[in-house]
Amino acid sequence: MQQYLDWMTGQSRLIRILLCIWIADITWAVYRILKAINEKNTVHLVFGIIWVVLGGTVAWILDLIWMIAFDRIFWFKDEAKAAE
Repeated sequence: MQQYLDWMTGQSRLIRILLCIWIADITWAVYRILKAINEKNTVHLVFGIIWVVLGGTVAWILDLIWMIAFDRIFWFKDEAKAAE
């Protein structure tokens, strides 16, 4: 699980943007779910599961815009990164 999270965050910006496109956005949905499980965060887990359903409709657009504009997916901002 941690290997997948590290792999996703270790990709170049271009690859992460490409993974935001419609069908490929499922990779970010899986990332959200695994990250929530890893952090033992139930609220994020529920939102991650909901994101799987919404990802095929409009949520991928939010991911794409957020990745281009802010270099992160549309999600809760990491507390560790917010402190930097």
